[in-house]
Amino acid sequence: MKIAEVQFNMWDKAANCPIAEDDLKLGDNVIINVDSNSELGKVIGFREVDENAINLMKEANDLHAIIKKATLTDLDKKQEAGKKTSDALDVCRKLIEKNQLQMKLVDVHFSLDEKKIIFAFIADGRVDFRQLAKDLIRHFQKNVRLQQLGVRDEAKINGDLGSCGQALCCKTHLRVLGNVNAEQAEAQQISHRGAERLSGICNRLKCCLRYENDLYVELSAKFPPMGSVVKTSRGKGQIIEWHIIKQTVNVKLEDGETIAEIPLTELN
Repeated sequence: MKIAEVQFNMWDKAANCPIAEDDLKLGDNVIINVDSNSELGKVIGFREVDENAINLMKEANDLHAIIKKATLTDLDKKQEAGKKTSDALDVCRKLIEKNQLQMKLVDVHFSLDEKKIIFAFIADGRVDFRQLAKDLIRHFQKNVRLQQLGVRDEAKINGDLGSCGQALCCKTHLRVLGNVNAEQAEAQQISHRGAERLSGICNRLKCCLRYENDLYVELSAKFPPMGSVVKTSRGKGQIIEWHIIKQTVNVKLEDGETIAEIPLTELN
């Protein structure tokens, strides 16, 4: 079965929508049903899934029906709902202060039918927002959900320029955030640069560290272990440093003083 991936806000996961026809294309705006609410979203991808995957999605309540393609009237309605976000954020911030909660509100989302409001926030650790939710429901008289995001999501929402001078990957094209760790920086021989240079504006390791990681892992597999004794055209020595991209190693020769850079192809 073919699945269309539909994104209705940038910080929530894409909705999986089964489609029977190929009349949709990337970038199309569609109306989908999510938890009995109408949402306007954009098609961001397609994929084929088997019956087992479909059954798992059904069990997880992770399949959503596409009602129709969005019309100009639907787009206008979404734009009108967007005008209410500033007031909604102000109300929520005041209620957060009233309840003395340690959380930072970053965004709000109205469903197309305006029956549901989702407030997105970041916080250190878990937050007991039960009273806040009650206050919001009482004020808006609608279904209200509070969703905790990570700091990477905040960067994706706000956008900025990275140290490379380009717009943030998370804002422009990156759909999966994170999955980066210090081992990847170590594998790429850049861990010595320090956390400041390896971190993005979200103060987490840059997502782009994983772009070339597989290549570095593949290339480094060809290297003898650090500290190995090898034979070179200049005599025996001990490997003291790798140059992964250059495919060379620094070898400290037997005289204990000379350090030679030797290509892997010349090692015995």
